[in-house]
Amino acid sequence: MKPIEKNYIKLRTILIGFIFSMFLSVIGARALYFQVFCSSWLSRKAANQYEGSLILPGERGTIYDANHREMALSIDVASIVAYPHNIEDPAATSEALNRALGIDVNLLKQRLTSDKSFVWVKRKVTPKEVKDVKAIGLKGIDFMPEHKRFYPNKTLAAQALGFSGIDGHGLEGIEYYYDSYLKGSTCRVRVLKDALKRGFDAEKNVIPDCSGNNLILTINYNIQHLAERALEEASVKFNAKSGMAIVMSPKTGAILAMAHYPFLNPNSFENFERDLWRNRSITDPFEPGSTMKIFSACAAIEFGGCSPNSIFFCENGKYRIGKNVVRDSHPHGWLSLQQIIKFSSNIGSIKVGEIIGPEYLYKTFRSFGFGEKTGIDCPGETSGGLSHYNRWSKIDAGTISFGQGVAVSALQLITAASAIANDGVLMA
Repeated sequence: MKPIEKNYIKLRTILIGFIFSMFLSVIGARALYFQVFCSSWLSRKAANQYEGSLILPGERGTIYDANHREMALSIDVASIVAYPHNIEDPAATSEALNRALGIDVNLLKQRLTSDKSFVWVKRKVTPKEVKDVKAIGLKGIDFMPEHKRFYPNKTLAAQALGFSGIDGHGLEGIEYYYDSYLKGSTCRVRVLKDALKRGFDAEKNVIPDCSGNNLILTINYNIQHLAERALEEASVKFNAKSGMAIVMSPKTGAILAMAHYPFLNPNSFENFERDLWRNRSITDPFEPGSTMKIFSACAAIEFGGCSPNSIFFCENGKYRIGKNVVRDSHPHGWLSLQQIIKFSSNIGSIKVGEIIGPEYLYKTFRSFGFGEKTGIDCPGETSGGLSHYNRWSKIDAGTISFGQGVAVSALQLITAASAIANDGVLMA
């Protein structure tokens, strides 16, 4: 071989070796760069590719009665979920789920063929439904732990407690009023995915503690139970369409019982008419009728210079005010103030109101809290209806004295009556 050819081969070998060395150096430098300087970024990127997350509400706080007996609590339940990309035969899977859960097949097919990586099949299912679906062994179907609101005493104090929906938000009653206090913070639950973006092992996830606050009521379980039984008996006896009963401590104003009839089971509130959902003892105003006579009598003692023994002529059961005639159900002649209350004389109450005058009758009713909200921690409270005395006609002043032409709530009425039992001190 000639010297020139040898030198050429040697030069070419050196050049190829140099290029190869440079190539390896670049690869090594890039590897070093990614491993040292980009390791955290790559870790996050890999995690995002193989981990997903669900945002779930934290466990809702427990509601207790005055003696720390559970009135509303959250229990652990399972929800059935699906990963559409992992389902090989959506039609067959839909048919199987239809038999186990009773969900419409077309709706299931729509969910199982979704472009989403995760869909709900049915939330907060029963243990039997979990067992039935597990027994089928469907690919791409999994179970997610959640919390469900449970009312262990069923109908007891239902309208006062209210209820919460499937997403854990309070919808009625105390559950609604204290929703932000009771509900927990949102929890992020990790869901693992394979290389094809398919989820798995959702059932093994542990939901972190994001619990809400607990709440203690003044309601007493035993007193509430007695009040509801008495209310039910009275409603059935008198064939009443509905009824309300409240028990209040006059000294403190604490509500010991708040009962409604017909009853409502908040565990299945959707099966009851919406009219039964609300707390009618605070939301619904009504004419109080003869119960207002005791407050007219209070006005007579306070402003009219009367005593319980002051006497009034009750017109023998018939009294004309302008073009209007007021009658008593039983005629009476002379009655004392306390007898007017005892025999519930409308005419006697009008005579009391005439001595006091509209202004002081109005001021007395206002001082007992009529015409304004009590401020109870429940939603939808009515202020009732008590027009200003300047707007009263003579017949208005007369009928308002015995509870017609005025509207109150059951809570306003018992609050005012409790003030009399509490030596005139109104507890709000």
